Amino acid sequence: MSLTDYLSPSDIAAALRDCQAPDSFSPKKFFQISGMSKKSSSQIKEIFRILDNDQSGFIEEDELKYFLQRFECGARVLTTSETKTFLAAADHDGDGKIGAEGINLFIYR
Repeated sequence: MSLTDYLSPSDIAAALRDCQAPDSFSPKKFFQISGMSKKSSSQIKEIFRILDNDQSGFIEEDELKYFLQRFECGARVLTTSETKTFLAAADHDGDGKIGAEGINLFIYR
């Protein structure tokens, strides 16, 4: 499976264009533009599995900085500030990592 099984390539490209500049990444806006916010909870879990680079069941801070590169190889790395803000917003239990449920809660709130 790939992200384009769930999201359109043009929506992914538009979401990446929107946050090209350092410190311009907004997870909520990215999820909206990419179409993730329109997906069902089960589809988000499948997308999460694709984004979970090491398949640990969680996206940790060191993986999160490469979040945009999971959508496109040449995409930029998130800044430290963007990574920490994203992690703080989506880490619903405070364990320093994001699980599929945490990303679901974040997308839909």
